[in-house]
Amino acid sequence: MVLKDKIEVIFHAGVLTIGGTIVEIAYHDSHIFFDFGTEFRPELKFPDESLKTLLDNHLIPELKDIYDFRFDYHYAGMKRPDFKHSAVFLSHAHLDHTKMINYLEPSIPLYALNATAEVLPVLNQNGDFLIEQPFEEDKSFTREIIGVAPYGKIRVGEIEVELAPVDHDAYGACGMIISAAGKKIAYTGDLRLHGYDPDDTLKFTALAKHADMLIMEGVSISFPERENASESAEYPINSEQDLIQAFIRLEAENPERQLTFNGYPANVKRFSQLVKASSRKVVLTQDMSLLLKKIFGQETFYYVIPGKSRPESLNPKFEVDYSELLADKSEYLWQVESDFDKLQKGGLYIHSDASPLGDFDPQYQVFLDMLSHNDIEFVRIACSGHATPDDLNKIVQLIEPKMLVPIHSYHPELLENPYGERILPVRGQIVEL
Repeated sequence: MVLKDKIEVIFHAGVLTIGGTIVEIAYHDSHIFFDFGTEFRPELKFPDESLKTLLDNHLIPELKDIYDFRFDYHYAGMKRPDFKHSAVFLSHAHLDHTKMINYLEPSIPLYALNATAEVLPVLNQNGDFLIEQPFEEDKSFTREIIGVAPYGKIRVGEIEVELAPVDHDAYGACGMIISAAGKKIAYTGDLRLHGYDPDDTLKFTALAKHADMLIMEGVSISFPERENASESAEYPINSEQDLIQAFIRLEAENPERQLTFNGYPANVKRFSQLVKASSRKVVLTQDMSLLLKKIFGQETFYYVIPGKSRPESLNPKFEVDYSELLADKSEYLWQVESDFDKLQKGGLYIHSDASPLGDFDPQYQVFLDMLSHNDIEFVRIACSGHATPDDLNKIVQLIEPKMLVPIHSYHPELLENPYGERILPVRGQIVEL
């Protein structure tokens, strides 16, 4: 193997799209990857999510010696050297960054912040979050994730990676500071400044100051033709705190009406704060209640869907009978994930960044039509997990990178770098430092 004196940054996936970020950083005999999810393309309607299907349809890239060796997989991509040291790092628990971790070769270590390492197996406890591992009998199998303390540093041969918490709508999100050969590369993961932990993002920007390369998400600049959601919404929302207040307002405006809601399961802080702030008793699914108990030690009211059993770790005194929820109009605000046809006609359902996520998903309109058919009012109350366009520029200003590489965006060209070079990579491009 010929050792290069320069660092190679390879943008395997996650450019000119949202989701599926996979970037490799290689130096001498060592290389690392982040993240390990897939692109979200529900409109394509693939028959399965096998490794072959994902590769054939370019939802994931060809990677030499990275996928589980038990797959009948023949690497046909660009020639890559053999590496002595390898590792994969996760920035957070969202599926577009984690969905295919069970396809990773088991001998390659997988790192994430402790919080992400803790939450992912719980999210996958029913085997319906991550892609199933075909070589394991347990459908809910989640491969080992090595938890790292905030600001912990991991050495992978000649590359060092520091995991720094950032503010995002996934619990345990982090950015990364990667050091090799005297160079500093900063990767934002997904981040924002309007959530529960903006100081985390600001501390990350301090660590990333004057980075030789800043690899930065740009989700919010992907839709310049759309009006800012917080400005057009019936309930203006510019922060997570605004979102909770919108829930409280809806409760006050509908004192005698069945109120239900759902949200994205990785945003456990939103669920936790809603439980604390609501004027009604918030009742969660048993899975979400279990998650809050494991993560925060927080006891919450919950219900068990008929046909399922109550987890032993949940206190039976907090269980609310499902039939009581279906009949209620004034006491409860409860989470609903299925059986929408059983809800009361004339009820109100609050969609808070739940699945289906938006009109880019063909199931979104189907979902809206189903609620309308059952005479259930739909209200969307959302708060983006991504920095606003102004805050993206602010983050760049705080870091002053020598090189900016916007990714995870449909329009990366809208993000500029007044402090140095900007590169708009294409899939498979190699940038040397």
